[in-house]
Amino acid sequence: MADITRFRFISHLRANPTTHVRHLRNGKVAHDGAGQAFWFRALNSSLSEIPIDDREQPLLFHGRTQDFQDVAVQATVTYRVTDPALASTRLDFGIDPDTGLWRATPLEQLGGLLTELAQQTALDLLARMTLTEALSEGMTALRQAVGTGLREDQRLTGIGIGVEDVRVVAVRAERDVEKALQTPTREMVQQAADKATYERRAMAVERERSIAENELQNQIELARREEQLVNQRGQNERMRATEAAAAGQIETQAAASRQRAMAEAEADAKRVVGAAEAAAEKALLDAYAELDQGTILAMAIKQGALPEIGTLNLTPDLLTPLLTKLTAGEQS
Repeated sequence: MADITRFRFISHLRANPTTHVRHLRNGKVAHDGAGQAFWFRALNSSLSEIPIDDREQPLLFHGRTQDFQDVAVQATVTYRVTDPALASTRLDFGIDPDTGLWRATPLEQLGGLLTELAQQTALDLLARMTLTEALSEGMTALRQAVGTGLREDQRLTGIGIGVEDVRVVAVRAERDVEKALQTPTREMVQQAADKATYERRAMAVERERSIAENELQNQIELARREEQLVNQRGQNERMRATEAAAAGQIETQAAASRQRAMAEAEADAKRVVGAAEAAAEKALLDAYAELDQGTILAMAIKQGALPEIGTLNLTPDLLTPLLTKLTAGEQS
């Protein structure tokens, strides 16, 4: 909106850079351009303010498809005034010289025109499409058709309006129909979810079974190793006992060998001693054999080898040899 300041019989207008002001003085163009600032007299001036920035017009309308189904289309049209001078002659953009407000509603008129033109193009396209096509491909097709139709429409170019962009936000069917159309997909999604759930449960069961099998295998392996350990311990004990018995047997054999050797040595010693004693006795006996009986008797008496004599009986057999020897000795 232009900023107008009044000073008695004269006023000053200052416009924004995004508005095009057209000033007619007595029917002739005095000022024409964007962002104008000038003095004027309200009595002989006619002012028009045309916005030249991009404007957006929201669209919401219903259409019917080829299979007689109602759909709602939500879109947005971006437009701007490309020829402000032409637009000011075709639409009432005049403003009050005292307040700077529009005397009419040009933007509402322009929005209604855009809505009707876009709706007409969209309805023509929807009437040639089925509901499934409209819901699956309708947004792209409507955007292209509406954009092309508005840009080529002579009524818009004839008033200096250019369409910059068309965006189709949504194409939706009635609630019940949309819900019915969503049911197969929901069922497929639910089936996929159920399948994933079952697969996850089956995988969990398989993992539990694998874990149980692993635990069982571990227990079997532990039992086998324990059996091996018991067998190994038994073998070790038997080996220790065998080695101990062998060691004892060896020790016993060694002791017996030592005792046998000692006995043999003692026997040999005794044999040697006996042989020596026998030889000594034999030599002694041989020496005694050469002596007469008296000498032997005298030696026995001398050595005290004779037993104690309690009673002595002298017989003729004993005295005769003695007397013979004494007589022989005296004669000699």
